[in-house]
Amino acid sequence: MGINRRIDHTLLKPESTEEQIKKLCQEAADYKFFSVCVQPCWIELCKDLLQDQEVKIATVIGFPLGANTLETKIFEAKDAIKKGADEIDMVINIGALKSGKEDLVKKEIQEIKEAIGDHVLKVIIETCLLTKEEIVKASQLVVEAGGDFVKTSTGFSTGGALLEDVKLIKETVKDKAYIKASGGIRDYKTAKAMIEAGADRLGVSAGIAIAEGEKNA
Repeated sequence: MGINRRIDHTLLKPESTEEQIKKLCQEAADYKFFSVCVQPCWIELCKDLLQDQEVKIATVIGFPLGANTLETKIFEAKDAIKKGADEIDMVINIGALKSGKEDLVKKEIQEIKEAIGDHVLKVIIETCLLTKEEIVKASQLVVEAGGDFVKTSTGFSTGGALLEDVKLIKETVKDKAYIKASGGIRDYKTAKAMIEAGADRLGVSAGIAIAEGEKNA
């Protein structure tokens, strides 16, 4: 599989313009990336632009802090699917996890997964804010709750994906969930290392540089 098919071509900055989103979709189509990952307000535009392409549409829920109420996240997720999203990247309630409220975190993942049915749910645990023990626990909760992917980061906190964290998540989930590494992956060498460490998907804004890097490797 070419690395392009592991890439969620991502543009989540709040100041992103319509023209930039259109450019993102065109790039995703040209490079045959797996998906575009955009804020919910752009789903319908992307759906229209990519209707004849094999590029899926991913969006973010409870983003970037994860501190929304469960009811709000469920509404966001259902609304995103209704508008045409194929995949949902949700942020867990990080404060709840760090407070030992594991049942709340598990319930949140379960109910959002139930709300979106057969659509893919990627669960962002924001590794840079967690201890190693919390990364393990969060990853276990994703598996127990039926999430499809453990995702490392939003890219909007104090750090992005680290190889050691991807390896730790892989050791924890084994083949019971996929892994998405995101945040700070800007070149082919780093992307390749993430995949070798266990990442199945990459959330990147540097998709073109990474894809071109593979060609020149």
